[in-house]
Amino acid sequence: MSVAAPWLEAQWPLPASVRAFTTLRHGLGVSKAPFDHLNLGLRAGDEAEAVLRNRALLHEAAKLPSPPRWVRQVHGVDVVRFDGDRLEDDEPEADASVSSTPGTVLSILTADCMPVLFCTDDGSEIGAAHAGWRGLVGGVLENTVAAMHSAPQRLHAWLGPAAGPQHYEIGEEVFDAFVSRDWSAGSAFVSTRPHHWRVDLYALARRRLGAVGIDGSRIHGGGLCTIAEPDRFFSHRRDQRGGRMASLIWIEPGR
Repeated sequence: MSVAAPWLEAQWPLPASVRAFTTLRHGLGVSKAPFDHLNLGLRAGDEAEAVLRNRALLHEAAKLPSPPRWVRQVHGVDVVRFDGDRLEDDEPEADASVSSTPGTVLSILTADCMPVLFCTDDGSEIGAAHAGWRGLVGGVLENTVAAMHSAPQRLHAWLGPAAGPQHYEIGEEVFDAFVSRDWSAGSAFVSTRPHHWRVDLYALARRRLGAVGIDGSRIHGGGLCTIAEPDRFFSHRRDQRGGRMASLIWIEPGR
């Protein structure tokens, strides 16, 4: 009997030279509750030794070609390019990264925010973005596409597990942030009570990606909810204290 992998493969029509997935919380790892088991975030409150062990176990299990390039996420819109040369800061402050170098593993940490992975048709360039509501409204997806050398029309995007539209309730600040910039974004919100809405991050991301030239048929994923599936996903909104999943993408070297 085969054992399921501790990650969820991205489902999109890409060349075999590109691999992309989001980790699950169980099936690998040594972290104890409430970070059990495969917490990959060093700033979530878990023991650093356990997180580093989890990262090493993932590296081995997924046969990664190199250690993931982590970024110091701040819910911002900055994008860093990892293309061979080492940067002065091994973990630069940014919320997205791009690369054209085979073997470079891009990584994003999430626990309700949306990971968005990018790749060209021919697998020659990749990207990864951390898109919570602040990043979405600020333009992190647009900045990621702009930082890539490839035209938007050549890109595919995969929307990974995030807080889903049936469970993610927000207040007036979030609603106003989107609708004040684009009144038609209101279609992604459903009123639940005075000054509160459920929000569809996936719908907002699709709008933003479409506006920069990525056809809707090239935008994949967007059907999972981290809040609703405690057995598979960490969720900050649900648990307040817990671990982080990682979304990884890379171009296999020598393919």
